[in-house]
Formats: sequence, structure tokens, C-alpha cells
Amino acid sequence: MAIERTLAIIKPDAVGRNLTGEILKRIHEAKFQIVAAKSLRLTRAEAEGFYAVHRERPFFGELAEFMSSGKMVVLVLEAEGAIARWRETMGATDPAKAAAGTIRKALGTSIQFNCTHGSDAPQTAAFEIAYFFAGHELA
Repeated sequence: MAIERTLAIIKPDAVGRNLTGEILKRIHEAKFQIVAAKSLRLTRAEAEGFYAVHRERPFFGELAEFMSSGKMVVLVLEAEGAIARWRETMGATDPAKAAAGTIRKALGTSIQFNCTHGSDAPQTAAFEIAYFFAGHELA
């Protein structure tokens, strides 16, 4: 398997509930290397730009509102098969359907408040990483 990079977000619900340390611990335990990290708060327009692929979906407005509602931590993770591994570490979008031991099962409270985001494909990862990080930040 090839070394990949993926974007991970610790969402506002998790930051607001002081779960950042626990999620970072799980990232380290899963043997990801953190290539870049920053804490920020998106504007509504920035959230809409990030999730533009979902613009026509009925949940788009609620998603943009939520993702601009508080601070988040964005990270670039690196590992062999990082995209699939991070998605496995997070668990299913719906915490009720997530596997035992995953972040979303342990810490998420609903489909919207599921603590984390992860890229779903190499092209998505490239777009999402570039949305938050300039090339020089990816040492």
C-alpha cells in the first residue's frame, strides 16, 4: 500500500466538548503521522466553499451552519492507505451504526454531531488539504 495523505477535521461539536485531546490520542494510536495541523473557525462562506460538492443536497445549509458554528482542528494525516485507514478509525457517519472502538461510536452523538470528518478519495483529499493548507505548510 502506498503512503497517502488525507484531511481530518475535529469538528466544532468535538472541540466544544473538549474531545480534541482524546481524538488526537486515537490518531497517534492508529499510527498516523500528523503532517500539519491548525485550529480555526470557518465563516459561513468558507464552510459553504468547503462543502460545495453538497450544495444541492437538502442538508447543505444545516451543514454549513454547523461547520461555521465554532472552532475546529484541521489536520493532514499521513500513513500507508491513510484515506481508508482514517475512515475506518472514524467509523460510520451515523454513530449508532459505527463499529465498536471507532471515534464516532465512542464520542459521536448523532449523524451531524459525529466529531470528525475525513476525505473519501484521493481527489477529495487533494482538494480538501489545499483548501486549508498552503504547500509550504505541508513539510
